Amino acid sequence: MWRKEGPEGMYRIHQIKLNWDAPQKEIPEKIRKKLGFSEKELGIVDWFIRKESIDARDKNHILRVYTVNFQVFEPKALEDNPLVEKVVPLHWEMPSLGEEILKNPPVVVGFGPAGMFAGLVLAEAGFQPLILERGSVMEERIHKVHGFWSDGVLDEETNVQFGEGGAGTFSDGKLTTGIRDVRIEKVLKELVEAGANPDIQYKQKPHIGTDILRKVVVGIRHKIIALGGRFRFDTKMTDIVTAAEGLTKIFLEPEEAIPVEALVLAIGHSARDTLEMLWRRELVLEQKPFSMGVRVEHPQELINRSQYGKTLPTSLGPADYKLVYRGASGRGVYTFCMCPGGQVILACSEANTIVTNGMSNRDRSSGKANSALLVEVHPADFPSSHPLAGMWLQRKVEKEAFRAGGSRYTHLICTMEEFLESKGMGNRIRCCFPDFIGDHLVEAIPFMGKKIRGFDGPEGMVYGVETRSSSPVRICRDDSYQSNIRGVYPTGEGAGYAGGIVSAAVDGIRVAEQLINRYQRRTEHA
Repeated sequence: MWRKEGPEGMYRIHQIKLNWDAPQKEIPEKIRKKLGFSEKELGIVDWFIRKESIDARDKNHILRVYTVNFQVFEPKALEDNPLVEKVVPLHWEMPSLGEEILKNPPVVVGFGPAGMFAGLVLAEAGFQPLILERGSVMEERIHKVHGFWSDGVLDEETNVQFGEGGAGTFSDGKLTTGIRDVRIEKVLKELVEAGANPDIQYKQKPHIGTDILRKVVVGIRHKIIALGGRFRFDTKMTDIVTAAEGLTKIFLEPEEAIPVEALVLAIGHSARDTLEMLWRRELVLEQKPFSMGVRVEHPQELINRSQYGKTLPTSLGPADYKLVYRGASGRGVYTFCMCPGGQVILACSEANTIVTNGMSNRDRSSGKANSALLVEVHPADFPSSHPLAGMWLQRKVEKEAFRAGGSRYTHLICTMEEFLESKGMGNRIRCCFPDFIGDHLVEAIPFMGKKIRGFDGPEGMVYGVETRSSSPVRICRDDSYQSNIRGVYPTGEGAGYAGGIVSAAVDGIRVAEQLINRYQRRTEHA
């Protein structure tokens, strides 16, 4: 059950520490002890966890560390106490309706996190959005993806990148984000109500799990439909038509035209054909930094030993890591999308390419740990100044990987030693990239081996290639979140404004707010 940020008289305290195996019911007593009160002196009416993290710096004394919101009978007892802070309630609220008439329902292109939450908020506001997704509905999408993994038959419209839920559907469902925004509470609330575990609201590194995320996505789709929204799966937008005043219509494959004045572009980071069409239609696009590299895999036990020590507290679950290296050149190398207890997957969306990614289920029980290991790629590294040059560089690397694998949809796998010494498949993986990628990875991996013992050792495996960590293109927009073509609202990771599930969902909400503030609600849309 989602709780509000805090009613009147709610306080927050940080650094409440319990032994890793202690029950959470000890938290109230820990709060009193830290504040110097007895149970009689400080009656706690209610409390709930705001954040939970693990402190494993001392392997012999692993702790769970909590930030807790709590309410007391006598608030005066806590006045001027430096160890607590008064909670100021902050809640997301539906924006006020605008004044312009919207003749046709708003259209959302893409049903990943940005499109999902843009569509949900528009539906909640009564706008009855039409949501278009080029890929298939969840059940059919799962069938096609598993068919690709087993038989090598790629559907370029329904795959790990395209289909209900977006690329995040085949991921860990990680919800870690670096942004701070009141809309995050809205996102987490909706995910929990749709079936995610409530602990995503307070875990330091929350994740839903691939298996649960699929059900959550379908639950949100059902909610949008119940609110009057409509869906069309297996439907690709192929063109846009504009006039002096802005957008007038869009074309759907094969030759269907529909009138549209308000279009939310939530296309994801892999809709390259759509980006090429938008460039031809003179939307302003610009180059954007991104990252490329490989995916590394280790026995989960190796990561657990390094992070938690030889005697693993099993209730802590599989350990994760985050590593960053910056060499003499100043270029960064870092781990990304780390999947404890997960598996490495093929994530191709274009013919004759190889793309690698990682995912894990809620229980993270595979016994393997994997992570992207990426090198920063700057616009100066792109082959030209064209806005899509970074995207074309991605494609070139992916096609080189396909050839390196014998022109088959297969993992490119080598040992850590083969990669570091450029032997066999290790050399073939490195040759897929511009030289600076392999050079920086080889420079960084031994350093990371000092942080995670065994990271650079014989138990590590390297998979190529990881190219889709983020979009290399930004669709420019102004303060009203519109592109240079009025009525076109770029949003999410594919438009260059987010870097994960939560930030993309928040950006989708922001775009929906702009539409709601601009237009009147029209409930009579056909």
